[in-house]
Amino acid sequence: MQVTRRTLLPLVLALGMTAPAPARAEPVVALYAAASLTGALTEAAEAYAAASGAEVATRFGPSGQMRERVEAGEAATLFASADYANPRRLADERKAWPAVVFARNRLCAMTRPGLVVAPDDLLAIMLNPAVRLSVATPGNEPAGDYARALFAKAERVTPGAEGALEAKALSLTGGKDSLPVPAGRNAYAWHIAERRADLFLGYCSAGKAAATELPGLGVVEPPAELAVDADYGLAVLKGPAEQEAAAARFAMFVLSPEGQAILARWGFAPVAARAG
Repeated sequence: MQVTRRTLLPLVLALGMTAPAPARAEPVVALYAAASLTGALTEAAEAYAAASGAEVATRFGPSGQMRERVEAGEAATLFASADYANPRRLADERKAWPAVVFARNRLCAMTRPGLVVAPDDLLAIMLNPAVRLSVATPGNEPAGDYARALFAKAERVTPGAEGALEAKALSLTGGKDSLPVPAGRNAYAWHIAERRADLFLGYCSAGKAAATELPGLGVVEPPAELAVDADYGLAVLKGPAEQEAAAARFAMFVLSPEGQAILARWGFAPVAARAG
């Protein structure tokens, strides 16, 4: 999907809300974002700061929890989520510019070393009572909701699979009581290494890092009948004009060819058209 004039218009309008930049420093962009975007948006913020001199302060966590922090009054000016529903909700609540899709991801299965899984065998392996199946916490982390969507697709392939998978799946990440992942560790690799999971349904974008951290870890893309795509949404939040315009400028950078190339390097599928 290309970013169209209609989807970019709200951001362009935000840029035009203020007069040409005054001599004082650019307002800091307060970015609240999904944990799965940590690497990509940290790099994007650094590249933007190097090019513009503007600072982007980043905070990352489960999308649902980050949205709740903003709703509770924390001063975010830009929100990026692993789904579209959370930023759209904030945009509606704040009467802000409409949320836009800025990247796409997919659901993959991360498997422990020694557990060899072919895509066509994935459902049977997940249903195996001896295999510890893990997911993110539905409602708090969109990856958990995407896992539920995969379970629903599994029901159409094997009657009874949806209930069986929901009953056995362990929610290990994204919950308010989830074990904190050690700093610098990949959540999937860490839980699998600690033997809390044999197979973890999570974002394909994290698969390369997980496999690098835990040699032998497998990354399996589900077959077409179980495939689940993830649209990532971005919303500039209503606030003081200068802060809102600063957030819109960084959002435009994320949607630019340079920003989209950064997302692609981190395993996301870009949505904006290439320049030229």
